[in-house]
Amino acid sequence: MARNSGSNGNQSRQAEPEFIAYQIDQKSDDKGFWRRIGAAWEHQDGKGLSLQLDFLPIDGGRIVLRHHGEANEEKGA
Repeated sequence: MARNSGSNGNQSRQAEPEFIAYQIDQKSDDKGFWRRIGAAWEHQDGKGLSLQLDFLPIDGGRIVLRHHGEANEEKGA
């Protein structure tokens, strides 16, 4: 998952997301099922995020944003 970014709009590059978005389905035994649903990128001015959701959770649950590196370490990727 990547998005196009460029300073003048004419050039684009693949940018790694800063955050990965997960939906957490909480199970009764205190363990949750983490489902990757999208990613987020910081704005250049550092005052916000752009969120791209590939899936929209319709059954509720929690949405969590984790730093891209942390998400890979936790998932063993």
